[in-house]
Amino acid sequence: MTASRHDTLSQNSPEHGWLAHPFRAPRELRGWLSDRGSLTRRLKARHADFRVSPVARGLAPPFLDEARVLRLSPKAHAYVRDVLLIGGGRIRVYAHSVLPRTSLRGAWCGISRLGTKPLGEALFSDPRIRRLGLTIRRLDARHPLYRAARRHTGRTARHLWARRSVFCLNGRPLLVTEVFLPAIDAP
Repeated sequence: MTASRHDTLSQNSPEHGWLAHPFRAPRELRGWLSDRGSLTRRLKARHADFRVSPVARGLAPPFLDEARVLRLSPKAHAYVRDVLLIGGGRIRVYAHSVLPRTSLRGAWCGISRLGTKPLGEALFSDPRIRRLGLTIRRLDARHPLYRAARRHTGRTARHLWARRSVFCLNGRPLLVTEVFLPAIDAP
């Protein structure tokens, strides 16, 4: 995979709903959505009891918009990991990661063994990993990530805001989506 191909992985066209700026997001969420740093680090700084609670992991087909970004067939299986990020006794974020199956044997092989360890710590501590563009979207009941977040959290908001980005390691992409739940900014 060439560097220019890496860069095209992060480009999400507006017709798919993922945008480069959170201009329509509520003011209190804009900082969370546009922060290019480690969400794990930020949540740990706010909540001494921060923890990761895995809810699903294994091989599964990616969602259609994920398959497009990763240039996978919608029927291809990928390694998918879903976790809840919890702090202050409340679920703050539903995080969803997708790694092409072919990358499980390469540099990303440790992803399948993270358990309750935060993915963010691994991503931001390895200087070989490069984060591509960050995109934002308002999710509603039509999007599978909204439904998954609701299923795992029981939250019933009309819509949820999410951000996603591609991380590259040795030419292999990993797509990470973070769905911010209503409690994100609560004490």
